[in-house]
Amino acid sequence: MTNKVMNKPMYADEIVKIFRSGLSKDELISKISDYHTSDIADALEKLTADERKALYPILGVELVAEIFSYIEDSEEYLKEINTDKVANLISEMDSDDAVDILEKLNDDDRKRIVALLDNDTKQDVRMILSYSDDEIGSEMTTNYISVNKNLSIKEATHELIKQAGENDNINTIYVTDEKSCFCGAVDLKDLIVAREYQKLDDLIIKSYPYVKAHEKIEDCIEQLKDYAEDSIPVLDENKHILGVITAHDIVEVVDEELGEDYAKLGGLTAEEDLNESTFQSTKKRLPWLIILLFLGMGVSSVVGIFETVVAVIPIVICFQSLILDMAGNVGTQSLAVTIRVLVDENLSAADKFKLTVKEMKVGFSNGVLLGIMAVIFVGLYIHFIKGSDLGYSFIVSGCVGFSLLVSMVISSLIGTLVPMFFSKIKIDPAVASGPLITTVNDLVAVVTYYGLVWILLINILQLV
Repeated sequence: MTNKVMNKPMYADEIVKIFRSGLSKDELISKISDYHTSDIADALEKLTADERKALYPILGVELVAEIFSYIEDSEEYLKEINTDKVANLISEMDSDDAVDILEKLNDDDRKRIVALLDNDTKQDVRMILSYSDDEIGSEMTTNYISVNKNLSIKEATHELIKQAGENDNINTIYVTDEKSCFCGAVDLKDLIVAREYQKLDDLIIKSYPYVKAHEKIEDCIEQLKDYAEDSIPVLDENKHILGVITAHDIVEVVDEELGEDYAKLGGLTAEEDLNESTFQSTKKRLPWLIILLFLGMGVSSVVGIFETVVAVIPIVICFQSLILDMAGNVGTQSLAVTIRVLVDENLSAADKFKLTVKEMKVGFSNGVLLGIMAVIFVGLYIHFIKGSDLGYSFIVSGCVGFSLLVSMVISSLIGTLVPMFFSKIKIDPAVASGPLITTVNDLVAVVTYYGLVWILLINILQLV
């Protein structure tokens, strides 16, 4: 029986046809109301500037505001709308979406638009913008509902209905005490099915998680993921609710953190995108490359120290890249595993020691297998291709195989300890990037390889 895979419907193309069908305003709104706002946003990007300008008044400010929250490069489309209407548009958005758009504008445009916002939006936007990009407060929204714990079930329900007109994030209702301090949360389902004779206090989840606005995103991201709530409140130092982090915000935060770590692992100072200029990309890549240039000079100078070794047994230089590449690969693998494990803030010293030992064991196991293969194939290569004596060939290949084993074990150790050290001194472990670890391991592998050649082949076996 053949299984047929359903193709994903091209909703954006369908919506574009509706936009261009010449329907009346009511008919058009009725038709597109069946589609998700994200798909409408995709369709909007397929239209010409003139088509969009004609469409904005038909869709209305509220719907356009919702659509713009799904458009990645919304600042380009804002140019199609005059400043007064842009301010109205942003006032209709959730505060976090409004901030995301404003941050993409230049300073003059941002100040001009913020000045035109309504007082509530202006206050919310300025509060969120006051937090630095690495603080959780910069990602929150003020779209939430809160009630006082002293209300009855009926009063709390009325308050919910009243606030729901402005805030649609209603699955979790936050509860405050007489001092307006956060004291827990109530699930919407529990409030709906509650009887009037019950007390609101009986429904409150008093151990509900929260984060502080000035907490670093990287410090609380695991907590946000672990609780997996629809939203988590963001509090100030006095436990007053400033806003909430929604599940959508958490997904974005995790994605941004992963993107930053990926950039650091690649030796970049920040993420790059397709639309960046050559100058911007060069600026992000250059700092690490300069550092690595000087580290590379160090590796080259170390190779120069072993010039006499190469002069005596020149065949060994053929296998330098083999040792260096394998050491770099092993070190990068250990680095990736260690950074992933270090995400757990509760990792004990015993756990770190266990990880270090495990990575060394893995390096040793792989080193033994690859070392044996190197002995066999390098020996055969030297004998048949280079025409050397069989005994001589396998003595040299034995040294290569042993050097490979030792360098892989040491590289595993370095790939584990370096990010741990960075974490200990409060530096993002991802800074121990692939290029950095590879260069450090090159240095270690060169010393290991030529050092063993000098000790084993020249001093002990005296092949010269």
